Amino acid sequence: MTQRTEISTLGEFGLIRHLTDKIVLKNESSLKGVGDDAAVLDYADKQILVTTDLLLEGIHFDLTYTPLKHIGYKAAVVNFSDIYAMNGIPRQLTVSIGISKRFCIEDIDEIYNGLGIACDNYGVDIIGGDTSASLTGLTLSITCIGEVEKDKITYRNGARATDLICVSGDLGAAYMGLQLLEREKTVFAGKKDFSPDFGGREYLLERQLRPEARRDIVDMLAGAGILPTSMIDISDGLSSELLHICRESQVGCRIYEDRIPIDYQTASMAEQFNMNLVTAALNGGEDYELLFTVPLSAHEKVATLEGIHLIGHITSDSQGCYLIGRDGGEVQLIAQGWQQ
Repeated sequence: MTQRTEISTLGEFGLIRHLTDKIVLKNESSLKGVGDDAAVLDYADKQILVTTDLLLEGIHFDLTYTPLKHIGYKAAVVNFSDIYAMNGIPRQLTVSIGISKRFCIEDIDEIYNGLGIACDNYGVDIIGGDTSASLTGLTLSITCIGEVEKDKITYRNGARATDLICVSGDLGAAYMGLQLLEREKTVFAGKKDFSPDFGGREYLLERQLRPEARRDIVDMLAGAGILPTSMIDISDGLSSELLHICRESQVGCRIYEDRIPIDYQTASMAEQFNMNLVTAALNGGEDYELLFTVPLSAHEKVATLEGIHLIGHITSDSQGCYLIGRDGGEVQLIAQGWQQ
């Protein structure tokens, strides 16, 4: 039987010491981490990036099928993704957690194990946070701090007409992974000795439960001498994120259905669920790929980079934002990402 240690045996400050006493700082900019009234950072002449995500049980994750370690890992990585979307490097992380009486010390250890693995993988320091009792289940609030050279920072508002629209990786897999998990949860309800059917769908589950931030794409672009004119990470779906760029840059766009990258498992799962594959890729979200624009002059360079796909181009604002179908027909892009 797995040991369960009540949180009350440690108290709030004992829990904080338990969770943080093994943290070792890795970055020179982290002068002081956990243990004082505030962390101390030194960035000299770099621009500082700060991003925050709030994760609520029942809204952002379901503990029926999401391991606590995966929640910790994903909570960290989605923040790293925001920093990479600014062409920056994540350096520090703060973790605030609300815990109900359903959870024990070992449960919180699992969350911090996931956070720690993510931070080790991406070279990020945990430098502080907070803990609190919760009446509504598990809550995680993560803040990530990063750095970027002043002349390399990339915003959403830099896209210009004739720029090429690029996306990394493939789209829709995380959404189909969620549909698969929800299906098995429904089948599981009320059954004893139930074994979920995930055979051959491991990629979809990994994309949903354990996503990765695309540090490699940022490094690849830098190595090729390409500075994106605009960039955003895909958390709410390709359509929503592209419309963010177009609105902030005051431009239009054309993307092409046959150029949207989709994995075979995603296509197969969509067919099984009788779902429109392009809709899943456009609006599914949680892919955490990078969507960016580059000048037309960078075409030859970007076209040769592995894992990057040219899916369209930027137009003038007056031409609107459209998806060009395989039959040549135009469909206006609509933001259909996360809604309450």
